[in-house]
Amino acid sequence: MRRPAFHNLFLASGLLALTQLMTPTDAAAEARLALVIGQSAYRTVPELPNAANDAKGMTELLGNAGFTVTTAANLAQNEMRAAISDFAGKVSTSGSDTVALVFYAGHGLQIDGENYLVPVDLDPKREADIPLQGVRLNDLLNTLGALPTKARIFMLDACRNNPFPALSGAGHGLAIVDTKAGAPGSFISYSTSPGAEAEDGSGIDSPYTTAALTVAKQPNLPIEEVFKRIRVAVAQSTDGRQIPWESSSLTTDFKFFGDSSGSTPALPGASAMALASGTRSVADWRKDLQGKPAMVAYELVITDDTVEAYQAYIELYAQDTRTPRVRTVLERRRQMLAWERATAINTRASFEAYLNNWDNSDLATTARRLLLRVQNRNYGVPVAAAATPAPVAVAMAPTCPCSTPQAPATPVNPSVAPVIKKRVDDTPPKRKVVETPPKRRPAPPPEEVVYERAPPPGPPPGAVMQGIGIGVGIGLGMGGHGGGGYGRGDNYRSRY
Repeated sequence: MRRPAFHNLFLASGLLALTQLMTPTDAAAEARLALVIGQSAYRTVPELPNAANDAKGMTELLGNAGFTVTTAANLAQNEMRAAISDFAGKVSTSGSDTVALVFYAGHGLQIDGENYLVPVDLDPKREADIPLQGVRLNDLLNTLGALPTKARIFMLDACRNNPFPALSGAGHGLAIVDTKAGAPGSFISYSTSPGAEAEDGSGIDSPYTTAALTVAKQPNLPIEEVFKRIRVAVAQSTDGRQIPWESSSLTTDFKFFGDSSGSTPALPGASAMALASGTRSVADWRKDLQGKPAMVAYELVITDDTVEAYQAYIELYAQDTRTPRVRTVLERRRQMLAWERATAINTRASFEAYLNNWDNSDLATTARRLLLRVQNRNYGVPVAAAATPAPVAVAMAPTCPCSTPQAPATPVNPSVAPVIKKRVDDTPPKRKVVETPPKRRPAPPPEEVVYERAPPPGPPPGAVMQGIGIGVGIGLGMGGHGGGGYGRGDNYRSRY
């Protein structure tokens, strides 16, 4: 009797265990697709050995996290575009409950405020070659942003130094990309601060990827927490020379490993204050940092990575050995925010404002070139359009007195009234013409000329008015001759 009961208990336990194994976690409930690109074997500049290692490590990590990974290495321009297009096709057919992730390791460039991923066959002779030979980061963001997805994650270990001698005027690092300005549901992470350069590293992986491979494995960490910890780890491993940066417009939670039932372990050296969302003022940060050891305060402001946090740290810890690094990060961040505003507004005033404050920066040459481009926008306006002034945007008006457009071949002066050719009256008037102010009535056609002739001495006004009433109706057709309908003698007003 006991054997059936034991047997049933065993079967029930087995079914329960099988049910638990088959219960989907958050990672299994959603489709996860990843594209990993590693650019090492550049053809015209030295190789990046760690980029291949970074791609290999991320492929393994993402595969363990439930992603279906497509890995591509050493792509030329057409190959990179094809890989992005193919990946977008997979994301599109996967459905709206898809998390799409792109990891890129290789060179990246900033030209005229635009960020470019660098194919291995890029061989520029001038900056103008980059839009022709590179792959715009915005094209990647917009391609995936146009698809219905649960989340889009971009990890860019692409801020290494510029190796191309012909691009000496290019800005350092990458320009800021604010995900809040595009389609919601995106998360983008740079391996270092905007406008700064990342290190390739002395190990098998870059500092950024090394930290990501370690931190992302921790269970039950929201993605925002993962990258805050990555930022602290990279800052520590590079002695403050490299501080990753991210921007998020995610509308849903995401975790690389674990599900929503797990608890989030505390970050050593940080408090809930540092992990809370929202920007605090400098005064708030001074109050929160007051009395804390310098190292703890340093990790807190690095975790938050805002201008206000850095400013408060500099004011409170002026003598700390880490303060010069923080001051450099703060100065560069302010400059890149100003650069982002200048390129987003894209007017004469915005570029002049940037140059007034950052005239000696690495982006000053680009700012002057873009300023000149804005000034030249209105040079091709047709003459007909110029004849009628109309309200225009500031960015489209002639902007600089020293670069006023040349006068058109046929000058047009709107202040001079146009000459109207009057119809010639072959028959001179018999009486002296006296022009009187016109009565209020609709304006005559452009070619019509009205003569007012004063009535000569003669019959009383009643007779004249009677003649007018008949003469206007027939006089033009009769040429002024006879008939019972004329009735005027010489007392008439004609209009022609």
